[in-house]
Amino acid sequence: MVITDAALLKGRDPVTACRQAVAGGATMIQVRLKDAAPRDMLALAWALVGALSVPVIVNDRVDVALAAGAAGTHLGQEDPPLDRLRPHVPPGFLLGISVGSAAEAERARAVPADYWSVGPCFATATKSDAGPPLGPAGFAAVARLGPTDVPVIGIGGITAANAGSLSRAAGVAVAAAVWRASDPAAATRALRAAFP
Repeated sequence: MVITDAALLKGRDPVTACRQAVAGGATMIQVRLKDAAPRDMLALAWALVGALSVPVIVNDRVDVALAAGAAGTHLGQEDPPLDRLRPHVPPGFLLGISVGSAAEAERARAVPADYWSVGPCFATATKSDAGPPLGPAGFAAVARLGPTDVPVIGIGGITAANAGSLSRAAGVAVAAAVWRASDPAAATRALRAAFP
């Protein structure tokens, strides 16, 4: 999963950049625009849904995701409760949840999430409130707490050099590893090659 980040994109067209990431092997795009107005999030999500061949999900905002025809929403621990949202979204609409500790894993086990995003796995500068890095062993410990039928992806400071150390991950979510590269397609290919 490649996550949009306006600061990292540095003025590049996000649709073109996301097309490049998909060409390199990204299998999902997450629209994350923390300080943007809902209409701007909607415009980008709508454009990406129309332009990409992979699912697009929206960070935090179920309303924006539904309006854009996106595949789902990623929710944090402080967002509206996933179990209360589930009855109000269409069948097949993805609801993922962030999990950063054993305590959060215990709470997350009680809700019908489609995937867990566990992290931060490593130190990250792209999310100031991410918390201390779990490291590969910490990631594995939290991932083991997830329901066996729910995929767990790693997030936070993941690069082609360290992705392979997340042995229990079903996938990874990245921003800087792709958007700081001069060639997003090549950076995504490198991540795919590094992932077990």
